[in-house]
Amino acid sequence: MLSEVKGVSNVTIHLKQAVATIEMESYIPIETFQEALKNDGARYGIDRQGEHHHLETKKEKQPKVKGTGTFYCPMHCEGYKTYAKAGDCPVCGMNLVPMQPDVSVEEKNYKKLLNKFWIATAFTLPIFLIAMSEMLTNNPLYDILDQKSWNWVQFGLSIPVLFYATWMFFERTFKSIRTWNLNMFTLIGIGSGVAWLFSVFGMFFPDFFPAQFKTESGVVHVYFEAATVILTLVLMGQLLEARAHSETNSAVKKLLKLAPNKAIKIIDGKEVEVSIDRIVLNDILKVKPGDKIPVDGSIIEGVTTIDESMITGEPIPVNKSKDSKVSSGTINGNKSFLMKAEKVGSDTLLSQIIHMVNDASRSRAPIQNLADKVSRYFVPVVVIISIITCIAWSVWGPEPAYVYAFVNAIAVLIIACPCALGLATPMSVMVGVGKGAQNGVLIKNAEALEKMNKVNTLIVDKTGTITEGKPTVETIGAFSHTLNKKELLQYIVSLNTNSEHPLAEATVKYGKKHKIEMLKSTGFSAVTGKGVEATIDGKKVSLGNPGMMIYANADMTSTMKTEAKTYQKQGKTVSFLSIEETVVGYVVIGDKIKETSAKAIKTLQDKGIDIIMLTGDNHDTAQAVASELNLSDFKASMLPEDKLKEVEQLQEKGKVVAMAGDGINDAPALAKSDVGIAMGTGTDVAIESSMITLVKGDLQGIAKARNLSTVVMKNIKQNLFFALIYNTLGVPIAAGILFPFFGILLSPMIAALAMSFSSVSVIANALRLRTIKIE
Repeated sequence: MLSEVKGVSNVTIHLKQAVATIEMESYIPIETFQEALKNDGARYGIDRQGEHHHLETKKEKQPKVKGTGTFYCPMHCEGYKTYAKAGDCPVCGMNLVPMQPDVSVEEKNYKKLLNKFWIATAFTLPIFLIAMSEMLTNNPLYDILDQKSWNWVQFGLSIPVLFYATWMFFERTFKSIRTWNLNMFTLIGIGSGVAWLFSVFGMFFPDFFPAQFKTESGVVHVYFEAATVILTLVLMGQLLEARAHSETNSAVKKLLKLAPNKAIKIIDGKEVEVSIDRIVLNDILKVKPGDKIPVDGSIIEGVTTIDESMITGEPIPVNKSKDSKVSSGTINGNKSFLMKAEKVGSDTLLSQIIHMVNDASRSRAPIQNLADKVSRYFVPVVVIISIITCIAWSVWGPEPAYVYAFVNAIAVLIIACPCALGLATPMSVMVGVGKGAQNGVLIKNAEALEKMNKVNTLIVDKTGTITEGKPTVETIGAFSHTLNKKELLQYIVSLNTNSEHPLAEATVKYGKKHKIEMLKSTGFSAVTGKGVEATIDGKKVSLGNPGMMIYANADMTSTMKTEAKTYQKQGKTVSFLSIEETVVGYVVIGDKIKETSAKAIKTLQDKGIDIIMLTGDNHDTAQAVASELNLSDFKASMLPEDKLKEVEQLQEKGKVVAMAGDGINDAPALAKSDVGIAMGTGTDVAIESSMITLVKGDLQGIAKARNLSTVVMKNIKQNLFFALIYNTLGVPIAAGILFPFFGILLSPMIAALAMSFSSVSVIANALRLRTIKIE
């Protein structure tokens, strides 16, 4: 809405901060934007507080925008548009499904279908028995009524089946034809509808039909049993599909169940049980043995072990002590502790995981475009084949030729259901994304799942990605005799107090440990990829890598560089301190390589993936880390723009690039790469810029993501093969191609059963993904 205001060139929405950044050609008063939101908001059912009322008008029952509803079409007929109420898609007629798994809604839909199925079965079964009795030599039913009367009985019994239990299929047929979004219901509606209308017409106007369509008693042969059995079998398929669809969401349902609804809050020194939504930031909470952690936060008192397997996929409980981070939904061990709430509501890791998994489950993989393209032409082709079948049997078929022509034409329409084709991709994506979430691999969209399988080059950051990202100060070195190590540390800590960089946090923590007194600093600024600077005691103070020293006009002697290089060759990071353009000392910081990094890198290299380490650190430190991990390709002293250029250059060479990082400086490269992979232990900016997030934050998760992508894409291709080969073989058989050779014909009822089975088999194949291992 804001971007449509005249003069606006770009709008960026920051949802978490509830802020809109607007770029304009010339100044536009704030009232203009408020009016735009007010006018358009009223049109779309959005008031000025952002609440959605889903207003409906006679002309427009659904908003023209993507929507703010809670239901969507699984076939994405209108992209990612959502709807306010449950029901059928206005384009294809498929059942709308809830954006978040809702057991009550799913159960309600299932029970509704189940009720209709039993009604349809109750009326269809006697129709089927009456029709089948005609095959008996001495039909006992004719002792009660004649054939004409039994046809009227079938007609009466068929009405509840067509006009109540399965009427929704005809509504969907009409919608599909009206919108020219031809689908499975187009074929089913035409096939069963024609069979029923033919039968009714034959009862009322029997003289209109030639002798071929009549029985020995002169009554037109009716097909009420074909119409009702077909529709009842399709309804059974929908019923099984609804239950199976519910199963595909099982991973998200398990995540939803992890969130506790109660917590123990410390109020004035007393323990008070409160609802989870009454917890606010900085509340002190008590977690007892065996309880679920209510929100994200950190331990302020006590030690314990916590089972984080439901979040990270790692089965071994993790030891936690004071200052350790804990996440909502994880399970406490056998000791109580106190924690401070740091993230609540939708900001918790569990809430973000659920949100991400839901979004990914609804997204479309590019391979789905193939299925959509096939489906678009498939239905018209099937209708043409059905017509050709009818003509061919009428001309060359045995007597009664017209009857054979009619029955086989309907069988072609019924068996050629493209539903399995439409379900092939989304079902696999839904189950695969859920499987990833259970193993600590969060997929933001289906495109990432597909692209990950094609990645041949992986770029990894060093700090926080290969290393633990928990740097510690190892030593302080002085180049000046005027300042001792304690005074140097005082400047370093005072300068770094304003920085959120992991290296800065390490120095501040080290300073507190040594009870260093802070000096007042002003004019603090961070120079991206180089370091930080501020004014302390009226002096300009800078801290960072050699590039920062150049930026601060502080010359480094060869002796200084040589002394620092000794540490750098050991894989340590050295930051230099300058005061008033004079380099006076340095701080050495070590960051341990994660235990899983070497194994993960070897696993990925064995899969044929080239791994390149890019780091902002110096060459010697980078080389030391690369040597330990057997990485032949690395680049040091890389600024954010350098990492971005490296990604672009590799892409220009035809490489499919994945980038793994955890910091703000990695965000541009993460966004530009084909697949951005963020460490869950990293910054929000990195996570927002990525397509995949690794909750545990180690490279082993990349191997899991690669394996997951491989098995999901294999599953999708299997589903597409099943759907395509089924239709490729089914249509000719239904048309009667085997009849001249083997005398085999496929009745419309058998075709309907086979059609339903094809959809269920595709879903069943997708559900197999729940049992695979992606280690």
